[in-house]
Amino acid sequence: MIRFIRNSFRLLGMARILARHDALFPLALVPGGNVLAFFARLTAPFSRRSDLPPGRRLARALEELGPAFIKLGQTLATRADLIGDDVAADLSSLQDRLPPFPAKVAKRIITEQLGGPFETLFVEFDDTPVAAASIAQVHFATTPDGREVAVKVLRPDIGVRFARDLDLFYWVSELVELTQPRLRRLKPVETIKTLEDSVHLEMDLRFEASAASEFRDNFASDPTYYIPQIDWERTAEHVLTMERVKGVRIDNVEALDRMGVDRSALLAKAAGAFFQQVFRDGFFHADMHPGNLFVDETGQVSVVDFGIMGRVDRQTRLYLAEMLLGFLTRDYRRVAEIHFEAGYVPRNQSLENFQQACRSIGEPILGKELSDISVGRLLGQLFQITETFGMETQPQLLMLQKTMIVTEGLSRILSPNENMWELSRPLIEEWMRENLGPEAKIAEATRQAGSMLRRLPRVIEAAEQAAAVFTDQGLRLHPDTVAAMRGRSSNGQRKTGGISKQSILLWLAIAALSVALFMK
Repeated sequence: MIRFIRNSFRLLGMARILARHDALFPLALVPGGNVLAFFARLTAPFSRRSDLPPGRRLARALEELGPAFIKLGQTLATRADLIGDDVAADLSSLQDRLPPFPAKVAKRIITEQLGGPFETLFVEFDDTPVAAASIAQVHFATTPDGREVAVKVLRPDIGVRFARDLDLFYWVSELVELTQPRLRRLKPVETIKTLEDSVHLEMDLRFEASAASEFRDNFASDPTYYIPQIDWERTAEHVLTMERVKGVRIDNVEALDRMGVDRSALLAKAAGAFFQQVFRDGFFHADMHPGNLFVDETGQVSVVDFGIMGRVDRQTRLYLAEMLLGFLTRDYRRVAEIHFEAGYVPRNQSLENFQQACRSIGEPILGKELSDISVGRLLGQLFQITETFGMETQPQLLMLQKTMIVTEGLSRILSPNENMWELSRPLIEEWMRENLGPEAKIAEATRQAGSMLRRLPRVIEAAEQAAAVFTDQGLRLHPDTVAAMRGRSSNGQRKTGGISKQSILLWLAIAALSVALFMK
C-alpha cells in the first residue's frame, strides 16, 4: 500500500513535467492514464501545446526528469516495436548530459576509492570535466610517470536515486502487463530489467574497465582501430582511469578533410570493425554515437566509453547472418523458415503468411539505390510485424538494431554515396563461407562429435554408478505406487477398465528416470 501511494504521487509529478513539454502520450499505456493526463494539464505550470515532433517533446521531458529517465529513454529508443519508429528515432538522439558536480567532490571520491593521497595518484588534474553525463563525469589528468589519462568518476549518491526511480518504472510496467494483455508479448517488465542490469553494470566502473580490456584484446591485431589501455592501479568501483586518446570526432568532416583523411577508407575501416564486433566476436559497442569515436592524422579510429555493450551468442549470429543473406538474395521463404527454426515465430503461425510479410518488408527497402539500403531499418520493419504473428521481443536483437541504425547514420555523414554493408562485403562473404558453408558444417559436426567423445568417460562412469545403485539397493517404491502400477487401488481392490493412465505414466516415469541416470 505504501509503495502504491508513494509511486502514485511520483507518477503525478512525472505527468506534470510531461504536460509541461506536451509529451503526455506515453500515459495512454497506463491504467487511468487519460484521467492522470487531464489533471496534469490542469495543474502543470506553463503547460502548452508544442509544434515539435512527439519524440523530441518526450526527450526534453526525460532530460528534465533526471538521470534514470534519460537511461529509460535510451532503452526505449531500442523499442520501436513498443513506441513506434518516429519516437524511437527521436529518442536515439537523447542527450545524456547533466551539469557537472564539483571537482573537489570528484577528488574526494578518487581518494576514497583508490586509497591514497591524491597528489601521489595524479600530478595534474583538470578541474573542468570534459564530459558530464547521467552516471559519471570525465576529467583529464596526468600520472606521476607522465602518462596522460582520462579519469571517469561516478556521481555521488547516484545509486540511491536510480533505485528509487527503478522502483517506479517496475511499478508502472507491472501495471501495464496486468491491465494491457496485448502488450505482454512486448515484455515491458523485462525491458525495465534490461535497463536495471545495464545501469548496475555502468555503476560499477570495474565492469566497464573489463569490457574495454576485452574489446582491446579483440582488436589487438588491428592497427586501424584503437582501444585505449586501462590503468588498473587507478581503477576501482567508482573510478575508471584509462589512456587518453586524441583526435577529432568522426563526424567532423571539415576537420577530417583538413587533415587529409580519406573518408571512404575511414568508412570502410569503421564498417569492417563493426562487422567484426557483431559477427566475429559477438561482443559489440552499443553506444556508437560520434562523440565516442575519434580519428587522428593517420586515419586511426579510437573508441571510448564502454559502459553500454551488447552480446550476441553464436547461434543467434548464425540465424541473423542467414536471415540477412535471405533478404539480400530475396529468398523470403528461407527468411521465414529461419524465424521458425530460431523459435522467434510460434509454430502455430502460417509459414506462407510470414513469408509474404517478409516480402512486404524487403522489397521496398531492397528496391532502393545501394547507398540508401539500411539493414538496421530492415530489422526495424521486421520488428513492427511482431504483434501480427505473436512474436516475442528479442532484447539482444533490439539493441543490435539500434546500434546498426546509429552506425548507418554515421556512415552517411562520412560518405553519403557509399553503403557500409557493401564496403564490408568481402568480410561478410568470408564469414559466411567460414560459418555457413559446407566446410563449416563439417567442422561443426566434428566439434560436436569431439564434445560427445570428451563426455563419454563421464557417461560411462555415471552408468556404472547407476548400475551399482540398482544392484546393491534396488529401486525402492512406496506401496501405494506399486499398487497403482499393478492396477490396484490403495486398499488392494483391482481397478476395472484395464491398465490405468496413472499406471502407464508411472511406468514411463521410471523408464525416463533410468535413462536419465544412464545418460547423466
